Amino acid sequence: MADAASERLKGQCLCGAVTFSAIPQGGMHACHCPSCRRQSGGVSLSVHCGDSLEVQGPVSTYDSSDWAVRQFCSSCGSNLFWRLKAGGMTTVSVQAFEDPSVFDMADEIYIDCKPGNYDLAGNHPRLTGAEVEAMFEAET
Repeated sequence: MADAASERLKGQCLCGAVTFSAIPQGGMHACHCPSCRRQSGGVSLSVHCGDSLEVQGPVSTYDSSDWAVRQFCSSCGSNLFWRLKAGGMTTVSVQAFEDPSVFDMADEIYIDCKPGNYDLAGNHPRLTGAEVEAMFEAET
């Protein structure tokens, strides 16, 4: 995995209109919540980047919940970022980075919403929606 504490990584959307760089903080998170599945077309794989994200290009924002927004390329529609409205937490789609293979699986969230037609391999934490939401409430 990339040295998340110090390495700024680059990425872009499908069409290249949006480019970005960020400093990932830890491994990859797999989210199975209905919103992420609908937006990504499957399990959403992302990495926390705190407030380190630097973006160039046409980004649109969708107000997707009481606590977060989702951002995507205004030109090609690529799903790129998820941000807490309160700040301090931005996740970036792993597949938008130049080399997504640098990220190890950290955990799965909203495991209670995961459809039964797939499973992710590996021994990692699997948190329910209630457990995740309790963590967000504790941070605000």
